[in-house]
Amino acid sequence: MSDRFDSLFGQGLAILFALGLGALVILTVDESPVRVFVTLLNGAFGSPERIAGTLLQTTPILICGIAACISFRGGLFNIGIEGQLFMGGFWATWVGFSFNLPPALHLLLAMAVAVIAGMAWIAIPAFFRARYKTNEVVSTILANYVAILFTSYLTINWFKRPGGQSETPPILESAYLPELFSFSRLNWGLIIGLVLAVGVYLFFNRTARGYAVTEMGANPKFAEYGGIDIKKQTFLVLIASGAVGGLAGGVEALGVHHRFMEGFAPGFGFDGVIAALLANGNPIGTIFTALFFGALRSGSLLLEVDTTASREIITVIQALIILAVSAQITIRRKASDSTAGERRWKF
Repeated sequence: MSDRFDSLFGQGLAILFALGLGALVILTVDESPVRVFVTLLNGAFGSPERIAGTLLQTTPILICGIAACISFRGGLFNIGIEGQLFMGGFWATWVGFSFNLPPALHLLLAMAVAVIAGMAWIAIPAFFRARYKTNEVVSTILANYVAILFTSYLTINWFKRPGGQSETPPILESAYLPELFSFSRLNWGLIIGLVLAVGVYLFFNRTARGYAVTEMGANPKFAEYGGIDIKKQTFLVLIASGAVGGLAGGVEALGVHHRFMEGFAPGFGFDGVIAALLANGNPIGTIFTALFFGALRSGSLLLEVDTTASREIITVIQALIILAVSAQITIRRKASDSTAGERRWKF
């Protein structure tokens, strides 16, 4: 408990330090940091519509963050969630406009295909990581670019809407993910994300299989001596992570855009990874870190209206947070005792 508190306290200090550096950057563009931060808060939470907009931005980050938490718990790094999101979103959209089915069945089929697409896209990196111990960070990062370019090619050359921009035809209403409020595109994807967060937390903390995954992430050698099949668990953990990444794409396509277009969800996968890191791989904590990044995205829409600061200042603040938290994690790891053994990562 003390270690967890120290970790959270250290990460909190790192975030505050990063925000302080962000304030200095804001000063360099002749703007008031207080005004910028107040504008961000107002843009994110200033009205029911803005709160709904913040939650709308939070939803894909949260689901991608849960995907990252699953891999982190197994000591693995699925950095390809962005690509899995794109693949899930594209193939869910394809089901949405290609088939005419009853509403509930159509939606469930499209979501299932999104999950399968995410699983399929990570299957090759997962196999090589489990069988040959190749570095999954490199393979999943490279898979991101392939997924983005591949879905772009399919959209432009095979499924482009006649006379339209670089986008597919809209999905049928029977495949829509229902909205929560009439004044916003916020949809049931938020509920799916929250249920996933609680479910994954309970899985890792209340089940034998979840304990096995956690032990594998903490110390692979010890887990292997304890009878855990490391290769099988490695493959399954990455597949599960990819499935949730694909689901995030399905939620975004079926609940928000109702079509697929180039760059339809830029950066959500990477923000999800960062949110999971900030939460120390805790799915419940990821709810709050995802909300933080969703608020930054949503609040930044008001920046260029009410201040002289550019929306790009949010990217700078995010980068500073990443650097500060990464430095804090590195310092804590070096200060820890040497009993970590073969551990790759510990959450």
